[in-house]
Amino acid sequence: MAERPQRKLAAILAADVVGYSRLAGADEDRILARLRALRSDLIDPTIAVHNGRVVKRTGDGAIVEFRSVVDAVNCAVEIQNAMAERNAGVAEDRRIVFRIGVHLGDVVEESDGDLMGDGVNIAARLEGIAKPGAVCLSGAAYEQVKGRLTFAVTDLGSTQLKNIAEPVHAYSLDVGVPGKGNAARSRGVRTKPLPIWRSAVGAVFAVVILGLAAGTYAWRSGLAPHILGLSVADDKLKNAPHLSIVVLPFANLSGDPEQDYFADGITDDLTTDLSHTADCLVIAHNTAMTYKGKAVDVKEIGRELGVRYALEGSVRRVGEAITINAQLISTENGTHIWAERFEGERAKLGQLQVDVVARIANALGGELARAESLRALRLHPDNPDAVDLAMRAELVLLRSDNKEAKDYLEQALKLDPNLARAQVLLAFALANLANYPGATEHDAYLDRAEKLADQALSTQPDNALFIYAKAYVLAAKKQTDAAILAGEAAIKSDPNFANAYGSLGAWKGLAGRPEEGFADIETAKRLSPHDLNVWVWDWFLSNLHLQLAQWDQVIAPCQQGLAANSKLWQCHLNFAAAYGWLGRDAEAKAEVAELLKLAPGLTVKGVITYLYGLSDNPVFRQQSARAAEGLRKAGLREE
Repeated sequence: MAERPQRKLAAILAADVVGYSRLAGADEDRILARLRALRSDLIDPTIAVHNGRVVKRTGDGAIVEFRSVVDAVNCAVEIQNAMAERNAGVAEDRRIVFRIGVHLGDVVEESDGDLMGDGVNIAARLEGIAKPGAVCLSGAAYEQVKGRLTFAVTDLGSTQLKNIAEPVHAYSLDVGVPGKGNAARSRGVRTKPLPIWRSAVGAVFAVVILGLAAGTYAWRSGLAPHILGLSVADDKLKNAPHLSIVVLPFANLSGDPEQDYFADGITDDLTTDLSHTADCLVIAHNTAMTYKGKAVDVKEIGRELGVRYALEGSVRRVGEAITINAQLISTENGTHIWAERFEGERAKLGQLQVDVVARIANALGGELARAESLRALRLHPDNPDAVDLAMRAELVLLRSDNKEAKDYLEQALKLDPNLARAQVLLAFALANLANYPGATEHDAYLDRAEKLADQALSTQPDNALFIYAKAYVLAAKKQTDAAILAGEAAIKSDPNFANAYGSLGAWKGLAGRPEEGFADIETAKRLSPHDLNVWVWDWFLSNLHLQLAQWDQVIAPCQQGLAANSKLWQCHLNFAAAYGWLGRDAEAKAEVAELLKLAPGLTVKGVITYLYGLSDNPVFRQQSARAAEGLRKAGLREE
């Protein structure tokens, strides 16, 4: 039985090219090519950023559905501003100019997703009366955003639209013309809350040790209001978003043209993966493929496409062996920021491609975060804005300095209280500060951290980092089962989220299910083998073995963790407990001595207090008591 049409309220955007017939008559092939390019590298990405859905194409235009009028208007304004920039210097008779109409009204959704009804018809008619380069709103749409507009608005009054029975009150938004009392740099809708990024970056985990994720940081969905504040410039690189990238076509070095499909597949999949990470502006695959087989200057590409980074790569097959190389390059100066080589077997080509895409996406996120943090420090050392302050905090969090990060983030939120990125980072920092030994504001910090995570989630409920932030705070509040559910939701939203996998494995241990945690931590290490947090994951693995009384298996991951971080006193603790149970007395006493160098005054009672502070789960506490007994055997004093 066919599904019945459903009625609903929706924000509808209708767009069309001014004088399309004249443009096509002059040079149809050229205008079609330009329109295809605009769709792939501007219009479709902008629609996606604002959670829009293309209902139908109308040749030279489109009908798009949005969840809110704010999203629809921000999308419209961003497109019009971008087109003004692109048309600068282009002869007037060759410019592509859009009219856009936006309406909030009742629509009928067919089973195939198509929309019908007055809601769509009114949006289309408003587009028809809009001035070239402007946005025309119905009264219903205007009421939703009138208090947030920062540029000139012309009241068109009650307007009779073609084939619409009742007159519609209409308003024209003169994009780029500031309204009275508004700063000239403000161009767009001031959202409430204002998610300049609605995102996400890397992530932190472990209640005691802070690690910053390399896999989910970037800056995509809240870019519009930030972009709208930029002035038109000849050099698009100058005004490129903080985190923006093009994945150039991977070169096939095999000497076999039949292997092109694999190189193209890597390029396509990596572009898709990166475009789904939070806050990363990624040039569409179709545009990137126009550079295939050409000698390229990444600095020129940066200026041409308005991106700060380019990812280049190659694929080589020798017999049954496949080698893939990838390198991240700054388009500002041409320097190499990151490079990696991946090897596998031709027989496992499909799995190799999945692994390569996941690992590059994870590594790339972290390298972009670090590069942009350093860039912000270099460009704005004395007068940082909220974005720069959040980036500085990101860099500081990489060093696990939660107090300094908190200071930066408090400053950022004073400048912009609704900066979702800063809210999330501060939630992580507060959760860690709350669990510092002797913390006097434990409950207050955790309550505020949860509130911040919830505020960020309210702007983008499906954002993997925001979900993970909530999970992290729940774990810090010893609500471990809830943290696991939220962690799994974060992974469902971003299957390449290495840090979430690592934390999830640790949280399963805290929930008294250590045997379930190994697979998650191993997945984290596979997705991001050179991650900044690998040593933390090794420590997590040793904890799981310790809980299960697998004393021999505690040793290897502890050794790996200490090799990367010699100050990881928890690994010396695990060593001592394991050696105590194994009866290796000399080694046990040596580890106790090393433990006390890093944690002077530590006692068995103190260890139990520390471990019990992580979880109320009775199974975990029983397993912790068994580990504490190993410390007694190793010679650690009771009190």
